[in-house]
Parts: sequence; structure tokens; C-alpha cells
Amino acid sequence: MKILAISGSLRAASLNSALLRAAARIAPPEVNIELFRQLGDLPLFNPDLDAETIETVETLRRRIVVADALFIASPEYAHGITGAMKNALDWMVGNESFVRKPVALLNASPRARHAQAALRETVSTMSALVVDEASITLPVLGSGLDEDAIVRHTEIRAALLGALHTLACVVRSLPQESDA
Repeated sequence: MKILAISGSLRAASLNSALLRAAARIAPPEVNIELFRQLGDLPLFNPDLDAETIETVETLRRRIVVADALFIASPEYAHGITGAMKNALDWMVGNESFVRKPVALLNASPRARHAQAALRETVSTMSALVVDEASITLPVLGSGLDEDAIVRHTEIRAALLGALHTLACVVRSLPQESDA
């Protein structure tokens, strides 16, 4: 199973990115989590541009399409998702990459309620299948935990593995393209 992980943060020390990297490290062998690391390379969304001729936009679209599911984590800025995350999602609105794509929303801060709500609203509008049971908030902000400590933290590790398991079960329960 292939999961694409997208962090809405461009910061090198991002807790959201650390959470996604930790999930990739602890994933069971049958689950491959790959991080999209080019979010900051996407040009500002402009519907007059042909997205298919912009390499980073087309790369993101292709990677979403071939993924079985998505893990998305975004910090909250001014009661919303980051501009970088919104920009990436705006580029995907004009195609069907999110349609019925299982998505788990991870949150590294219990205080980031507005961003989570905005992210859920946006991907739901794009027809993604938000998996509520796999969408979790983890108390990483202010904990002093880095990626290695997140991997070793018993409760956070268990929550991440639970979210992965739930997301994998949803993916396996969906009809395959050949079944449709």
C-alpha cells in the first residue's frame, strides 16, 4: 500500500513534517509512506496557467493519483491552513486527483482546530474520502519531541499505528478500479 504524506509546513524543524516522517518510519512493511517534499516549489496558483506543463504541479498530481491514500498535516496560521498547503490544494481542484481518495488528517497541535476544520472542508469539497477514525490530533506542539522521540513515544507511536491501520482497512475495503 502506498501513502503519500503532505506537510503544509515549509519549516525545516516542522513538527507536522516530523510527525509524517515518524509515521513513515514506523509503518508496517506492507505500507510505504512517501513524503512530498516539493510543496515550496509549486508556483502560486493561477488558473490561466496550464498545470500539465508545470513539472512540480504535474508531479504532485501524479503522486496523488498513484497513491492509495494520503496523510496530510498542516500547521495553523491565522486560524487557517498555511498558504503553501492551500496553494497545493488549489492546483489540484481542476483535476480529479482527490476524488474518492482516502485521506487522514494529522494534527500536531490540539490548538490547531481552525486549520483542521478548514483542511477537512477543502479536501471534502474536492470529493476526498476523509477517514475520520484515522484523522488524529497528537500533542506534539510544546512537548519538546523531535522525530526520533516521536517514534519512541509509546502513546504517539500507538496512535500513529492505529491511524495507519484504520486508513489501510478503508483502502482495502474500497472497490478496485477493475471492480467498478
